[in-house]
Amino acid sequence: MKSSELVFENAALYAYNPFMKDFMKRYKFNGDYRLRQVFSGQIRQRLKKINEVIVPIPVSIDTMATRGFNQVTGLLDNLEYADVLKVKAEKKAVRQSEKNRRERMALNQPFELNQFEKNSIQNKAVLIVDDVYTTGTTIRHAATLMHEAGATSVRGFTLAR
Repeated sequence: MKSSELVFENAALYAYNPFMKDFMKRYKFNGDYRLRQVFSGQIRQRLKKINEVIVPIPVSIDTMATRGFNQVTGLLDNLEYADVLKVKAEKKAVRQSEKNRRERMALNQPFELNQFEKNSIQNKAVLIVDDVYTTGTTIRHAATLMHEAGATSVRGFTLAR
């Protein structure tokens, strides 16, 4: 199943407005990990009662080495999640935030399954979590893999859209 064929529902806590853009710049790109606490409580309240396996969008090995943290798992502070996905490439040629809409929409499948964790989603409902939903391409690619791995349902949750 192609990610473009997938019926997909995503819920976001906030609109991606100038305040959120500035927040993400400071949190993600300037590496201020303490800022995760601004929204992690609200996210925890929203997600602690769900009956879905939480699967965060991963970062590449290079991003982890440079930034020192995954901004998505930082927002999931004190929530249990499954590391089912990993980024195929060690290093991104161009960051998503530097791409225009057409370039984002043309993105090839950037993820693969973590073979040690894939059974944690089989025959289960999955909630994919990301920081920002822009075109939906990234989260839809992740959803396609979740469906292919046997998830019964897949939906998304983002901080902003």
